[in-house]
Amino acid sequence: MDKKLIRQYGEDILCYRIRTARHKKRMQFKDFDKHLIQLSKEERELHKQKRNLGWEPLTPPVQKGWKRSFVLRDDVARSKQAGFFDNILKKINTCDWSYRRDFLVKRRRFGRKIYVVKGQQLLQPDWYHFGKLELTDAEKQCFHEVWKMDWRRQPVKHYAFNEPWRFTLRIRPNMVDKIRKRDEVIERRMQEIDRYLERNDLRKRQSKLLSGNYRWHRYEEKMKEKNPIKNIPLHQMVLSLNNLNSCWAIKESAFILL
Repeated sequence: MDKKLIRQYGEDILCYRIRTARHKKRMQFKDFDKHLIQLSKEERELHKQKRNLGWEPLTPPVQKGWKRSFVLRDDVARSKQAGFFDNILKKINTCDWSYRRDFLVKRRRFGRKIYVVKGQQLLQPDWYHFGKLELTDAEKQCFHEVWKMDWRRQPVKHYAFNEPWRFTLRIRPNMVDKIRKRDEVIERRMQEIDRYLERNDLRKRQSKLLSGNYRWHRYEEKMKEKNPIKNIPLHQMVLSLNNLNSCWAIKESAFILL
């Protein structure tokens, strides 16, 4: 309440709870922030409903690329321990997909683009995942510890299978026989919310309200505006170019002497 109103109408004006212009403006911002939070909750709920719609059969089935996974080798499958190794394989097997039957991928080597076979390994779970595989004592004896670096550059203990030669890769066609159900009302509402937030550039404000920061957005903007010669004096640029030319001259002279 402004003091001018109190001086003009007295202290009895306080019982009417009249809002000032500043208070009204602040309440408008608060209501708008609540609206953004409510839109985020509605968007999450719509995503959840879309995932829980279920599947419907696709007739006729269609092939979409190829899939590759590990199977028991022929001699191991005919041995007495086939069931033992099959139980292990069910827990550490991996599946990969490719649009090519030969699973070739493009790589660059010495400036040239070549095609190499895409690699695939058995699952090497970490110590936490290894405890959830429910392996027996005999199955645990078939693994050994290996150390890998995680995304924080910290060593983490993993477990690798001792005899990977018992399994071989098999390529099969990837057949799609079911698709997710779709609801036009849910998808239309999701598009409306996304279009409203993107058109008015409200994702940053929403992210700050929900998580307290919007570093990802600021990092994205920083990468877009990145300039390698920004804020570098001209004399330093000239000096670096002279050093580069001198290095190339030394290399050429050494090559001539050889």
